[in-house]
Amino acid sequence: MADTHSTGSDSEPSAHRPSDTSSSGAEDFGRQPGDDRPDERPWRSKDDKPEKRHSFLRELVIIVGCVLLLTWLLQTFVGRQYVIPSESMEPTLHGCAGCSNDRIVIDKITYRFGDPEPGDVVVFKAPSESWDGAWLSPRSTNPVVHGIQDGLSWFGFAPPDENDLVKRVIATGGQTVACRNADNVGVTVDGKPLTEPYVDRELQAQDVAQGNEMAAAPNGQPNACYGPDFGPIKVPDGNVWVMGDNRANSADSRFHTEDEFHGTVPVSDIRGKVRFIIYPFSRIGGVSSDNPQR
Repeated sequence: MADTHSTGSDSEPSAHRPSDTSSSGAEDFGRQPGDDRPDERPWRSKDDKPEKRHSFLRELVIIVGCVLLLTWLLQTFVGRQYVIPSESMEPTLHGCAGCSNDRIVIDKITYRFGDPEPGDVVVFKAPSESWDGAWLSPRSTNPVVHGIQDGLSWFGFAPPDENDLVKRVIATGGQTVACRNADNVGVTVDGKPLTEPYVDRELQAQDVAQGNEMAAAPNGQPNACYGPDFGPIKVPDGNVWVMGDNRANSADSRFHTEDEFHGTVPVSDIRGKVRFIIYPFSRIGGVSSDNPQR
């Protein structure tokens, strides 16, 4: 009697054996041996180079897009880099023609939750034409190039199309600022003289020695205001009074008292608080906020 539990290959009817398709690379589902129809397989091998190239390009576009989005978010809401163009904030910030001008980073978050305080070093947009002076737009007159420059500025790869300046906050809304050389006490806020360790007296003396008559006293030394008398001016609420640390060489609030804001700067025009110097490497470090009213 035959063994009905045998699993040997000879015991299976040939009609129920699965077809062996692995023996020929030319056979696949739906094709029979001898079928001369063209091979229309839609799949590609994993080693297909065009598919790899398309995958790489797709990944590259995604990576670049994510980087640009992150850069835009940082530049718009967190911080931005600026270059110091002049000597008006020396010795705190360096800048001059032919120098390795300081590159600074501002903090855009702080003033979303609070107001500028005396001693803060800030970057702001020129609030009136009086501040523009010899400033020229960095944009090309070619409309196509102009548009490209605008786009690059969104990501910090080109400067914004505005006259941005950097100064130190001396007085805030509601305070009265003034300076009288005859009093020989320097700048006052609400009648009290300021303490200004960031003003380098030797640097002011050098500027006077080089011919700055507005900052000179009759004896040839720097005068108490390091410039002409001004004030008293009451700073409107929502505005600040700003001055450069290089007091004898700074076209700050003192020289714009005839504009619509009487030399003050609206807080809405402040782009952020200066936090760090990031270049040149020899000057990397933080930027302090010395409150002159203390």
